[in-house]
Amino acid sequence: MVAKRPEGIYPYIGTDTWAHRLADAIENTCEDQEVVPPPRQAIIEGLAYALPDTEIKNLVASLRSRKVLKPAAYRVVQAGSDKVLLLMCDVHGASAVPWDLNDRTVSCWTPPSPEATQRVKDLVAADIALQEAEKAAKSAEKEKEARRRAPGDQTYAAEAFAAATQKHLNAVRHVKELERQRQALLTALGSRRPRPVVRAAEEGGEAKAALMVTEQPYEVAVHVQRYAADSLQRAGKTRGYDLVESLVDAGQLSKGMNVLQQWQITNPDGTVSRIWRMAAVTGNNRALARLDIFGVRPEHLVTGVPQSLLSLPKEKSDPALRLLSLREVLNRISTRLNEVGAKPETGPEDPAVRAGKIATVSAEVVIGCNKPAALEHVLRALNVNDHLRGIQPYDEDARLVALFATLVDSYAKHSLLAPALAEAFPDARSADLLDLLGVRDALTANGPLGPLEPLVPAGVEASPVVLRDIAVRAITALVFPEIPPAPAQGTGKRTIRDTGRFWPVVKGTLQEPAWSQVGPKTAGARTRLWSAAVAQLFLHRGNILSALGLFGVTETKEGSGQDPKSLDELLLGAKAGDATAWAAVVQRMAPALIHAPQPFITPGQGSEAGEGRKGVRRTPSSSLASLTLAYSSNSPAVSRPLLLAFAKTVLEHPDATQPPAAQDGGRLVCYGERHLKEEEQTAITAGMVIVPDTEGRPTVYVADKDWFDETFPVELGRPAPHPVGSSAATGAPAPQSDPAGAATSRGEALPDPRERLNTLRRELPARVELAGNSYQRAVDSAHTLMTDFEEARRLRAQLGEDALSAEQRIEWMEKLTKARDAAEASVITLGQVETLILQI
Repeated sequence: MVAKRPEGIYPYIGTDTWAHRLADAIENTCEDQEVVPPPRQAIIEGLAYALPDTEIKNLVASLRSRKVLKPAAYRVVQAGSDKVLLLMCDVHGASAVPWDLNDRTVSCWTPPSPEATQRVKDLVAADIALQEAEKAAKSAEKEKEARRRAPGDQTYAAEAFAAATQKHLNAVRHVKELERQRQALLTALGSRRPRPVVRAAEEGGEAKAALMVTEQPYEVAVHVQRYAADSLQRAGKTRGYDLVESLVDAGQLSKGMNVLQQWQITNPDGTVSRIWRMAAVTGNNRALARLDIFGVRPEHLVTGVPQSLLSLPKEKSDPALRLLSLREVLNRISTRLNEVGAKPETGPEDPAVRAGKIATVSAEVVIGCNKPAALEHVLRALNVNDHLRGIQPYDEDARLVALFATLVDSYAKHSLLAPALAEAFPDARSADLLDLLGVRDALTANGPLGPLEPLVPAGVEASPVVLRDIAVRAITALVFPEIPPAPAQGTGKRTIRDTGRFWPVVKGTLQEPAWSQVGPKTAGARTRLWSAAVAQLFLHRGNILSALGLFGVTETKEGSGQDPKSLDELLLGAKAGDATAWAAVVQRMAPALIHAPQPFITPGQGSEAGEGRKGVRRTPSSSLASLTLAYSSNSPAVSRPLLLAFAKTVLEHPDATQPPAAQDGGRLVCYGERHLKEEEQTAITAGMVIVPDTEGRPTVYVADKDWFDETFPVELGRPAPHPVGSSAATGAPAPQSDPAGAATSRGEALPDPRERLNTLRRELPARVELAGNSYQRAVDSAHTLMTDFEEARRLRAQLGEDALSAEQRIEWMEKLTKARDAAEASVITLGQVETLILQI
């Protein structure tokens, strides 16, 4: 005979019969509303198993022998062209888990990558090994104390005590070694975790209105879910009241939106558990607080609750058994709380009393949408909109990232996202073939950078470095859009500046003043937005204030003015001696300098009053200025091979999967810690940059802020003062002198001819390659021109159109003749260059 369940305020879940009726009603209603429903299994296991036994009866009605939802039980949300169907119901208070993808905790996550995922697995293994080592150390300590107090033969006791002491020392040493390994893994992860990868759930090969997390090992799933809950709890401490006590006292006063989501857990025995749960899209803090009141851990709810935690009366406890069914878990929670609540000795601090006002809570659950592939994007936008317009405190980094996502959506809403990117990348392969949803996810770090590949110039390999550079340039173009040039001032009449198509989108989204009123405050706010958006692309995230000063009022009003050349072309130009190309390379390097494992650019430090108080004043713009001017400096410690080697390594460091290694097999050490003891030095992790020597060869030091400030000091970025009485200071013409004299007209020493020859020999190969690339582009352009003219001739003959006028043809022929004459003249010049090569 089955024992009767104890009665009480905590509800019990209904039978499978009513669960299938609810699934029929949702599928039929979605068919009537012309939207796609969730998978049937998700409705049954994730939604119906969370509803009290009487709730489904209140939601379902029969219409012409069909089960449908009652009209008052659902509502439709229209977000632009996206349509979402929401079920309004009362669910068990412990049925929903916090959403890992909450935008309030976006700064706690890094972009998902295979390397970061593997590091999380290594970190979990290190945690387990560290726990075992700590247990062994405690056991060895107890054994040492027991030997110290044990009576017996004096010689034997001394030997046993010495052996126990040595065992304890070895155990402690092993614990410290494992702690260093764990800290190194944390540093390699940037002290964050990779964001869980979520995609639309599928049923029968078709996308459905639910989400699915990629498969995870059990230990990793527990670790990631626990990290997500801890991050959310830490972010919630900024509110002005205790949310847990508020729910205990007054219950939940507003609804939260939920989505059905599946966790795929690989168990230690190799089997895979596919668990459906409701994830709180909005109201994440409330969902976490409710679980806290009920005494349930979020990681247990998504990976299976250990049976020993929810064992029923007279039931044998099995520590290895995990309860996967949500109905079973909730019914056991209700049974326990109802049983304890009925006892007169139950105190007011017991969960059976504290959870009384949240035994059931009102919720809205996504049960249909018209674009399942875009469901995650729509829910993110709704979550951002709910938070940006809320009254709760919002972390600055997370707020700016959410605001940037809103900006990208505004571009897409006005059908200007593709035109803006096409204008920013004139040499793109095929900007008209962009997957705009994928581009949005890439720019907000919610997906891979692959959708940006059409923006890569033709002939350039779409490597991770290139795609990240494209992403940074795209973010810059969207945040600092170009506006049309000012018209010529021909009359004295007042004219209104044309701000083009893109600037009004930024102004409206960010709620900025009119174009004429833009000042330093607006420039600073726009720069912080840019910095937070770019930071999402990096594993190691520096302070977003490190970018202050990189963009001023001019860039905010007129546009960023980016160099359209590719990164490879700029590096080649810098190698060929082009200072302008090097300046553009430094601008491309800036985000990587800020978001490095050992950051080279930090928020303004030092004292404005005097160096003796807080050190030399150093702002981010000062760091970039010194690095830029180092290219043309005569410092013996800085050479162009050093600069180019440093630039290439810095641009590639986010993609490093292994820690750098010294060429001679020695041990690397951070430059600023070379005088510290080994145990006090920072662990060398993937992404760190090795200091190059003046020839560009790696050394035994790792570059850090100390090396950067010493190699590129503040004085390097300051203009050199002119000596009193010099021609530059007085404005008098410089005296004529012998060309072979010892000084130039600006008072500078003439370069050494041998040094000039060595410089030319170093730069000329890059210039030859640049010329070759230019000619290849010219050949490709000529071939494209011929193809287009051939197609125009064919279409004219096919359609029987009249020929062009003689004047038009003569004009085109004259332009083409000039281009051909220039090409022939350049061939003669190249022949002369070939002759000169033989004479060097």
